[in-house]
Amino acid sequence: MWTQRVLPLPPQKPFLCSPSNVTKNPSFVNGKNGYCRVKAITLDELPPNALRKKREPQWRGGFSLGLDLGLARTGLALSKGFSIRPLTVLELRGQKLEVQIMNIAEQEEVDEFIIGLPKSSDGKETPQSNKVRSVAGRLAVRAAERGWRVYLQDEHGTTTEAVDRMINMGLSKSSQQKKLDAYAAMMVLERYFSTSGQGTELVLPKNLELQVKLQKGPPKDVDFFSDED
Repeated sequence: MWTQRVLPLPPQKPFLCSPSNVTKNPSFVNGKNGYCRVKAITLDELPPNALRKKREPQWRGGFSLGLDLGLARTGLALSKGFSIRPLTVLELRGQKLEVQIMNIAEQEEVDEFIIGLPKSSDGKETPQSNKVRSVAGRLAVRAAERGWRVYLQDEHGTTTEAVDRMINMGLSKSSQQKKLDAYAAMMVLERYFSTSGQGTELVLPKNLELQVKLQKGPPKDVDFFSDED
C-alpha cells in the first residue's frame, strides 16, 4: 500500500491576490475577499525519483543524494542511473555542514535529497528524529532555491546493514569505522529505491515563493535535454 505523505502546509500570512500572481504562481488560487491562498502540493506534482522511475521506465535523469545525519559525522551516498555508492563522510556541523552538502549536491548534479529519519523497531520516532527534521527543514529551504527536493526515509536498521555489507566486502575494521556513515547513507538509498520511495516524506519550505520554485524544478541542462523534451 502506498503510504507516502507530505508535511502539512504551515499557516501563511494572507496577501492580496492579483491576476499576475495567479498566472505566475500555479500554487496560488483566489480565496475569500480577494486574498490568495495556497493550493496544496500533492506527491503527483513532486514525485520522488524512485517513484518516477517506476512509472516512467524510459525517464532520464534524477540523481539522488542520500544522507545519514549524525551528531558529529554525516555520511553521504550517491545514486546515478542504476549505480548506488558511498560517497564521503563529513565531520561538520551547523551551517558549514549544510553549505558543504549543497556544494556536493551541485557538483554531483543531484535534484533530490534522501535523508535517513531515525525510528525505533516499532516504527516510532526517537529523540534524534527531531534533530534530523530540523536539519532537513533548513536543507529544504536551501534546496528549494535551486528547485531541488528533500525527502525523509525511515533509516531503522541501516547502520547494522552497513556493517554487514562492509564485513562481506572484506573491509578492515579501520576502514569500517571511517566509512560506516557513508555506507549507512547508501543503505538508506537502497531501501528508498527498493520500495520505489514508499513511505518517504516530502519536506516543504514554509516560504510560498520557495514552494513555487520547488514545483518548477531545477533548470534543464540544455546539453542533456533535447528540444522535444
